[in-house]
Amino acid sequence: MMAVVNSLVLLGLEGHRVRVEVDIAPGLPLFEVVGLPDTAVKESRERVRAALKNSGFEFPLRRIIVNLAPGDVRKEGPLYDLPMALGILMASGSLPLREEKIYAIGELSLEGSLRGVPGALPMALALQEMDPGAILLVPRDNVREAALASGIKVLAAESLSQVAAFWRGEAALEEAPSFGEMALQGEVPGPDWADIKGQRTAKRGLEIAAAGGHNALLIGSPGTGKTLLARSLPTIMPPLTYEEALTVTKIYSAAGLLAPGQGLITTRPFRSPHHTASIASIIGGGRIPRPGEVSLATHGVLFLDEMPEYRRDVLEALRQPLEDRVVHLSRVAARISYPADFILIGSMNPCPCGYYGDTSRECLCTPYQVSQYRRRISGPLMDRIDLHIEVPRLSYQEIEEGEPGEPSARVRQRVQAARERQLYRGKRYGKSCNAALSGAEIREVCRLTPRARILLREAFSRLGLSMRAHDHILKVALTIADLEGKGVVEEGHLAEALQYRSLDWEP
Repeated sequence: MMAVVNSLVLLGLEGHRVRVEVDIAPGLPLFEVVGLPDTAVKESRERVRAALKNSGFEFPLRRIIVNLAPGDVRKEGPLYDLPMALGILMASGSLPLREEKIYAIGELSLEGSLRGVPGALPMALALQEMDPGAILLVPRDNVREAALASGIKVLAAESLSQVAAFWRGEAALEEAPSFGEMALQGEVPGPDWADIKGQRTAKRGLEIAAAGGHNALLIGSPGTGKTLLARSLPTIMPPLTYEEALTVTKIYSAAGLLAPGQGLITTRPFRSPHHTASIASIIGGGRIPRPGEVSLATHGVLFLDEMPEYRRDVLEALRQPLEDRVVHLSRVAARISYPADFILIGSMNPCPCGYYGDTSRECLCTPYQVSQYRRRISGPLMDRIDLHIEVPRLSYQEIEEGEPGEPSARVRQRVQAARERQLYRGKRYGKSCNAALSGAEIREVCRLTPRARILLREAFSRLGLSMRAHDHILKVALTIADLEGKGVVEEGHLAEALQYRSLDWEP
């Protein structure tokens, strides 16, 4: 006898329908899974066998063939345990055949309980597009994220026995309420700016970075507060919109990084990988590529502490995601694209010993060593970093007598007001911040006063700026104007933007 159970497969952030076809025929006992299964899917045979037995069902000692169709798509993970078990029970006559639009995902323990699986949210969102009104059976650990999809009915189960009782019509499964759009307010974890002494210039630069979505590089001696400033950046960024939160949650769900029972992620990500990280961990990788740090930092911050210490090939791999805000991963098994819309914040010492230009410590490096150290970050990558922010050492008097800084909540209000202006301006391009605008778009929307235009012309010729640097300076200047509520870029806005390109002409 043959039975079919509907399930789903996740390729990148896109879900697709899978038919779990189970055929039980006379012959020597055999349990075979076909349809391009990986090792975790093949191991489902032993989990399903033990789960059926320990849930009070008899495992049929006949020839069992399970086909995961379509057969040309690679299947990964343990999410097919539940549909395979249901198919075997239906094909053996232990459960009735049901032709309703029911889809099932879930891993089985040996005792028959259900465990959560990665990717429940993107699969549920795909199902609402493919088959509106369908029923999705998920483990209870996945119910909050799956319920973010509207237009389908999400049912939570804790064990195979519960699902079997529902299948017979003897009991009902708990239906998850649809959360729909919600307000995303609340406290953002991180150091408050009021607790950070001094560093007004560095704070101003990071405020501009947060307002316009610009990349920034913090340069200063050890212990000047570069890491503390970077970790405080999410506290001044505007709250996630519902669409942004949904995208972030989809990425974390696909990567298997959501905690059991976790729903929508409501705070901006802050990712800080170690400098020994590989290209695959930063960009994404695997036979069927998984999201890397650039994708996990989407709509948030990717912080590279001691940036020159990262491998050269890792830093160079960032160039395309920084420009396109999406990363394309091509493998033999699949070609997958993930979002990579993040703010890059790097930090570095001014030289190998760390004290070049320091007022209290003598630098022991030769000019050649300083030059070679700074060249670890290539020119093309530096060209994509809008703000070069110096973080000087504070004097004891500044630490002891310095006035309290401005609280993050007040700075966030200015940043959010600037972002709203950018969202209104960039609506026709589908862009939400100045940094996302292309060169042609920024040259179209950015209006300069005559004096500002003269200054830009002189800076371009004297400093030998590239066309990309020219466009990025315009973006930063426009963000400064947005923070002041001005509709036109003035000479002062442009002069401040030029100050943040110091490494472009510094010897």
